[in-house]
Amino acid sequence: MEKQIAACGNDCAACPRHLPKSTAELEAVALLWRKIGYRDVVVSPEEIACAGCGPHNWCRYEVIACARQHNAAHCGECPQYPCQTISDAFSATMAFEPACRTACTRQQYEALDRAFFQKRKNLESGR
Repeated sequence: MEKQIAACGNDCAACPRHLPKSTAELEAVALLWRKIGYRDVVVSPEEIACAGCGPHNWCRYEVIACARQHNAAHCGECPQYPCQTISDAFSATMAFEPACRTACTRQQYEALDRAFFQKRKNLESGR
């Protein structure tokens, strides 16, 4: 599977939300997201589904807008990397890692590790 690196360094191709997924798969992801604490409630398959980050997406950590302002496809391409914006995103992401490690099966955790917990490595691999 070829990586699809988002502005923050997520690998969208490894993400359990990334389309195409069946309704049952997306329902399972919605349940997992609630269990981990990514979401406060179980959302619909339509709401949990994701086609990857782009300039049109909302970003909790404002990384997409920041990368766009610096004409970078992702933060690793930015001359100001690492900045406070991406450092805050790294910290916020890693705050969920312990919950993922305990709540997930090995297979689920490995997918989340590839998708989210290797941001820094993904951004720095092309520098």
